[in-house]
Amino acid sequence: MEKDLSRVLLTERELRERVTELGRQITRDYNGRPLHLVGILKGSVVFMSDLMRAIDLPLTMDFMAVSSYGSGAKTSGVVQVIKDLSSPIAGKEVLIVEDILDSGLTLSYITELLKSKDAADVKVCTLLNKPGRRHPEVTLEVDYEGFIIPDEFVVGYGLDYDEKYRNLPYVGILDPRVYGEG
Repeated sequence: MEKDLSRVLLTERELRERVTELGRQITRDYNGRPLHLVGILKGSVVFMSDLMRAIDLPLTMDFMAVSSYGSGAKTSGVVQVIKDLSSPIAGKEVLIVEDILDSGLTLSYITELLKSKDAADVKVCTLLNKPGRRHPEVTLEVDYEGFIIPDEFVVGYGLDYDEKYRNLPYVGILDPRVYGEG
């Protein structure tokens, strides 16, 4: 898999240190209040697993699966909910945990959907933020972000291309020849 990368963008150590910092910040901000994490499948699984262990609060969790990419490298802009929440979130403090904020269309949709389910509060935590790719109509506020990254196609630490590379322990830039743009 490494041969398909242009370079490593974020090392295992950088990821571990930043996730620990995010966990401490979330712990401070919620100040002992129960927290409900909503991970966005499949990309957030690795990040959410590490993040929840870094949060020193009572918490519950659930997952949603959505798609706006199919098997391509660019978003279609149409969000499809494949798996909705398993339990009601009315009255809960919800933190959406996402692997990457790219165009913002999917995460904006999810945020509004969860707000409509009467959560007490909905905040967003993303490991990676790619502001250079943001759709002009998206005004989504990110409450917690791990890293701001360049407009490159990244894989690893849960992020994939066509369901591959998720198990890399770091974040790397995928060589454009792999997805047909090189």
